[in-house]
Amino acid sequence: MKVFCVIDMQNDFIDCALGTPEAVGIVDPVAEFIAGLDDDCEIVATRDTHYNDYLETNEGRHLPVVHCQIDSHGWEINERVAEALRSKGARIIDKPNFGISPERWAQSFENVDVTEIVLFGLCTDICVISNALAMKTAYPEIPVKVYSDLCAGVTPESHEAALLTMKMCQVDVMKSWEDK
Repeated sequence: MKVFCVIDMQNDFIDCALGTPEAVGIVDPVAEFIAGLDDDCEIVATRDTHYNDYLETNEGRHLPVVHCQIDSHGWEINERVAEALRSKGARIIDKPNFGISPERWAQSFENVDVTEIVLFGLCTDICVISNALAMKTAYPEIPVKVYSDLCAGVTPESHEAALLTMKMCQVDVMKSWEDK
């Protein structure tokens, strides 16, 4: 079964604390893409999740911008994307940092015959790349793809650098329409 992983399409990464024009620009295409997926696939969305002690964590010391605090507006998945996810019965996985461990990803799909994994969302250069590499580690013989046109990075330059790094690690980087 094809698995689609929608990474951190949260308000704080789109148009709030850490938002960018590029992130705003992918919201509609991401929502439309999800809405158009076949019913015979698995869809999982991740949600970056932090608590009141964020600034005391290792990440908080390196990125001292409070974001994705649980139960805040910024933590919520963008409403348009959330609506598309709900319509497809997607599962949501909260994660406390950039990526989910390869073991946790494998546990998430214990009862799924995974044949291909596709990732897209925010931010290409942090959470998308972290999870793509974790997936490649958890499933070394299964194709792992990233849809570049449905991702945005912290900057356009870091987005491109992350795509290049993923290619070097045998993650297929392509545009979403190339795989239809």
